[in-house]
Amino acid sequence: MAGMGQLIVTDTILTFMWVWAGIIVRIIVQYFNTLRCNDYVSETFKCSLTVANMFLFTYLAKLTNGAAYNPVVVFINAVNGDFVTFLFNIGRIPFQVFGAVIGVRLILEKFPELWRGPELVVGLNQGALTEGLLTFTQVLIALGLDRNIRDSFFRKTWMNSILKLALHILGSDLTGGCMNPAAVVGWAYALGVHKTTEHIVVYWFAPIEASLLAVWTFKRLVRRPEPKKLKTH
Repeated sequence: MAGMGQLIVTDTILTFMWVWAGIIVRIIVQYFNTLRCNDYVSETFKCSLTVANMFLFTYLAKLTNGAAYNPVVVFINAVNGDFVTFLFNIGRIPFQVFGAVIGVRLILEKFPELWRGPELVVGLNQGALTEGLLTFTQVLIALGLDRNIRDSFFRKTWMNSILKLALHILGSDLTGGCMNPAAVVGWAYALGVHKTTEHIVVYWFAPIEASLLAVWTFKRLVRRPEPKKLKTH
């Protein structure tokens, strides 16, 4: 694990890059759609770019010794450690938010007509339940893969990316299927809705509470393997 100063800087940069990467993928997909490909080819191309993007950022996180662009990741690390570790990781979240806000501001300056971020199209309770269930599932998957697949970066990242993509698609028409509070707050801050009840409950409270529940559930359901006893003669 890198030092606190290094992680704060890399978290900020990585979150900034994550917001921009989403826009770049959208621009490429829109250009691809102008070639008048059928819907199946277009969706396949979009999904392939999304998975490739997840691979890239997973590798960057590994390269930077633990940097993250999602508060859910650092929150999991926080609740799994001692009190000092908890404070250390919680202190990283504001810098992730800062990176997202700066990234969105620059995006709106360069491409003001392109996108306005995720939109909540259902009620408050249904939206919170959706983001909560998606995040709960995502965290359980991540914990399970970390525990069972440690020797293959490619295989673990591939499985995690495909499952994340599936969860995103399931929630995209309801809340945006974000599962990333920092990325959402960048757009919410730019539009002046970051203090609304809908934003705080759906995109912050629900994912954080779901993450805590997922960690607790995983610890209860999955026991650590007991060390093998040496035979004595």
